[in-house]
Amino acid sequence: MFRIQLLVSVLLCCFTFWFHISFGYLITCSGIVPMRYRNDKVSITDFGGVGDGKTLNTKAFREAIYRIQHLRRRGGTLLYVPPGVYLTESFNLTSHMTLYLARGAVIKATQDTWTWPLVAPLPSYGRGRERPGGRYMSFIHGDGLRDVVITGENGTIDGQGGIWWNMWRQGNLQFTRPNLVEFMNSRGIIISNVIFKNSPFWNIHPVYCSNVVIRYVTILAPTDSPNTDGIDPDSSSNVCIEDSFISTGDDLVAVKSGWDEYGIAYGRPSSHITIRRVTGSSPFAGIAVGSETSGGVEHVLAENIVIYNSGIGVNIKTNIGRGGFIKNITVSQVFMENVRTGIKITGDTGDHPDNQFNPNALPYVKGVTLKNIWGVKVQKAGSIQGLKNAPFTNICLSKINLHGMTGPRSPPWKCSDVSGAAIEVSPSPCAQLSSPQQSGSCANHF
Repeated sequence: MFRIQLLVSVLLCCFTFWFHISFGYLITCSGIVPMRYRNDKVSITDFGGVGDGKTLNTKAFREAIYRIQHLRRRGGTLLYVPPGVYLTESFNLTSHMTLYLARGAVIKATQDTWTWPLVAPLPSYGRGRERPGGRYMSFIHGDGLRDVVITGENGTIDGQGGIWWNMWRQGNLQFTRPNLVEFMNSRGIIISNVIFKNSPFWNIHPVYCSNVVIRYVTILAPTDSPNTDGIDPDSSSNVCIEDSFISTGDDLVAVKSGWDEYGIAYGRPSSHITIRRVTGSSPFAGIAVGSETSGGVEHVLAENIVIYNSGIGVNIKTNIGRGGFIKNITVSQVFMENVRTGIKITGDTGDHPDNQFNPNALPYVKGVTLKNIWGVKVQKAGSIQGLKNAPFTNICLSKINLHGMTGPRSPPWKCSDVSGAAIEVSPSPCAQLSSPQQSGSCANHF
């Protein structure tokens, strides 16, 4: 199954690249972080690394990165991981380094969960996302870093998440599961040309970061693996996600910004997020905003997206107690197939960290544009349900055609506490989006 998924991802990415090159253009945001060439190079084998899949290489990785950190070669250092399977505990990266995985190289997480270090909860979450208190450190971690690259020749970072998924299913977790890769308080990050596999929790999590490029990655996890989101930009700005294939057990890409009163107090939004030429499948959403949006989410562009065999195509989700805002969101040029719900924008999704959230902290949702979306085998076109005391406004649906399954169907759209406009939408949307007086909601998109 893994080889089939990988083959599909390569073919889809190659087709997308060929299509755009054939027509003479390839729009990209990846220039926000230039790729660094490192004159200084070392190999993990120089530090005793053994790629036999059995030897524990934690000491080798930590010593190699210590050397990079303290020698401070001009222009930084590349750490080369040759072909082989390198079993290791979690480790921290350092600034001005490239972690380079050769073709056939696998960095594999140990399954000794009792040795996993704990880190403090994120201040914008107030506690671990799953359990009170701290959280397990991500498998590959970076905090306060500059100029870091994870790349190679499609080598693999394997979180061996099965043991963590079972702990979650059995209710045995003491703390929140580790992400596969997390950068905190960092900038100038590139992640490209690597396969990420079987994360214990979220796969790639840039939080409190700026200038991040994630491109040409493949992210894989079983459809029943809990909370294995693909890429979750969180209270981060200037993030570029392009040319990737994601097939996991949760949202492919989910833009976040903190959780209820903690996110409101921290007050750091996610802004200027670009998601382009991403293909994948998920039992949950393809492109998502939320539900943790308490710091605010704005200026998100998602375009040229292919979603198949999924729960929801596009899902913008928040809740009472979240506060914050969701505004200036554009999703365009989307194809979806075999999806339960094409479009869902809702104000009643997600849990709360504790009982201290303010039920009067209502989210502000305005300026969401969904256009040029085509779907086949879509069971339900959409649901847009705002909050009674905080209706969603300036919602624009334009040139959307969602073909349903044959046989009896429920009403194609369900709407409440929403205003906006719909132009060339099939099946016909709900009345709240059909008023000619609201056509200005789409005025800036033609």
